[in-house]
Amino acid sequence: MISSMTGFGRASAASDGREITVELKSVNHRYLDLSFRMPRHIGFVEDVLRQLFSEQLSRGHVDIYLNYRNTRSDARTVVIDESLMGAYLDAARKAAAQYGLRDDITLATAMRFPDVTDVIEAEEDREAVIALAKEAALRAVTALRHTRREEGERLCNDLLGRVTTVENIAAKIRLREPFVVEEYRTRLNERIENALGAVEVDRARLATEVALFADKASINEELVRLASHVEQMRTVLGAEEAVGRRLDFIVQEMNREFNTIGSKANDTEITNHVIAGKGEIEKIREQVQNIE
Repeated sequence: MISSMTGFGRASAASDGREITVELKSVNHRYLDLSFRMPRHIGFVEDVLRQLFSEQLSRGHVDIYLNYRNTRSDARTVVIDESLMGAYLDAARKAAAQYGLRDDITLATAMRFPDVTDVIEAEEDREAVIALAKEAALRAVTALRHTRREEGERLCNDLLGRVTTVENIAAKIRLREPFVVEEYRTRLNERIENALGAVEVDRARLATEVALFADKASINEELVRLASHVEQMRTVLGAEEAVGRRLDFIVQEMNREFNTIGSKANDTEITNHVIAGKGEIEKIREQVQNIE
């Protein structure tokens, strides 16, 4: 069953005081385009996840959001700039002596001086973080593929219905085709009679003219190819792999056959059918753009 390129997936994984949440949002794109947003200090997981997603997905723009929490006791270290704190305290004591103020500075007060303290993230255990990120990412992309398949099933049903409509339009053109040559023969006879009156017409020449018109206006090959494209589309829609590009090519070929039929038929009724067929093809083209 085909897959859409539109979908959403979210999953989390936790172990030993660490937790990673991966959220995926995908939309249409000609190729696979991955966009990552994550905390800078775990940026080392991007290459690993890029490889994982490239193996699981073939097309679409995917926004990838990673949220990381580390609640381990060794996750952060508080560092005090002792020289800066000493400078603050020296300045405070001088001011107290000069202006006769009471020195009421406590440790808590000193810790709040600007830039005295800094919280430093501990060096992450890369192997542990990568393993956790891969676990969450695999669950998230599995959820994403599930939603893309559900949307793909709806697209497939819609496309199959539209392909049947195209097939029915082609059948109407096929039924109309034999009358085009006969009507041309009749019109040609009438024009000759109106122009020449009772003068005897060279029937062999007339038959040749009609035969030339019939050959020029023949759309049998186009109808045969159109029927082949319809069957190809049905077959491809049932495939398991990514088929968006193949479907796009088939749609182009179907549209080309309708254009040729319209230019060769020289018949108002067939032209109206061609217009209806091209309209349906355009709707198919719009839907195909959503398929992976």
